[in-house]
Amino acid sequence: MGAGPVAAQLESPLNEAALRPRGQNVIPVYDGWFENEDGGYTFCFGYFNLNTEQSFDIPLGPGNRIEPARYDGNQPTHFDPVPDPELTSKYRHHWCVFTVDVPRDFGTGDVVWTLATQGDTLSVPASLIPAYVLDEPESPGRYAVAPFMRLEESGARVRGRRGVRSGPRMARVGQPLGLTVWIEHPDPGTWLGWTKHQGPGTVSFSATEARLDGTSGASTTTAEFAEPGRYVLRVQAINDTEFPSNPTYGFEFHCCWTNGFVEVNVVE
Repeated sequence: MGAGPVAAQLESPLNEAALRPRGQNVIPVYDGWFENEDGGYTFCFGYFNLNTEQSFDIPLGPGNRIEPARYDGNQPTHFDPVPDPELTSKYRHHWCVFTVDVPRDFGTGDVVWTLATQGDTLSVPASLIPAYVLDEPESPGRYAVAPFMRLEESGARVRGRRGVRSGPRMARVGQPLGLTVWIEHPDPGTWLGWTKHQGPGTVSFSATEARLDGTSGASTTTAEFAEPGRYVLRVQAINDTEFPSNPTYGFEFHCCWTNGFVEVNVVE
């Protein structure tokens, strides 16, 4: 007798039946790759936290590493729970939260991300598999394009998953730090989401999400830090015109969004 629907659900680690409030793993995910103008390539990595309430902080090291070691260091050390399905529809894992650039002669090798949670160690290899190629920063088939982002008013104007970076900025424990993002997109409705990417302590945002009504403009939030140290904050911007009531739905189609990273040095 073959496995029925219930058995199939239990066998699939990514099926929603595996989601729990706490006690589950964080799964590293290889989202795909794209070619750059210089002939090199970029690998995109995300993650699937199978917990609806539990977040994790996993420092860089044996339990959170990229191999070969020369590519190590840009991965997140903070992992948010799976997004609320009542708010985000199909948006079920955290897409392409960091990238790894490899040279044009990279060949058939792998870049491997390893994560250890709940006593288990899980790894995912990234390679130049043709089936994993991504549209970047435009998707002609969906008429989608990544928003342009600036993290400083007169700073670099960048779009795409490789992202734009800013900092380091200075902040004090317990004192809000203002954060502004400038966005440009041909269509209104760009969605922005903030989170901690790296850092030793809790970060509280005055608003973790925002949406721009127009085609261009600025969005502001504040971040407050519970402990001193070096932090990296991540903001993602996406505009999906086919599903304007839920721009995050566009993540499911692997295009097109922009990452931003703000480095902050926090002192007492």
